[in-house]
Amino acid sequence: MHHAYNGMPAEQLGQVAWLKSSFSNPNGNCVEFAQLPDGQLAMRNSRHPEGPALIYTRDEIAALIAGARSGDFDHLVELAVTQ
Repeated sequence: MHHAYNGMPAEQLGQVAWLKSSFSNPNGNCVEFAQLPDGQLAMRNSRHPEGPALIYTRDEIAALIAGARSGDFDHLVELAVTQ
């Protein structure tokens, strides 16, 4: 794997283990995460696994998960359902 950067094709990350939420629906509408050898985390769209990957630090992902757990983003999902 070359240096990981935001927006790089996910397939260029090499042999990483992608994990999908158990809450993903049957159509595969979910994001996947993978731990990179340098400790950072990559995220990709499960519907487009060859598409771009976003690279985050562990602290950034921890903040995202904490925000999701506390409901910080619930209004974004509710908007999508009502439109």
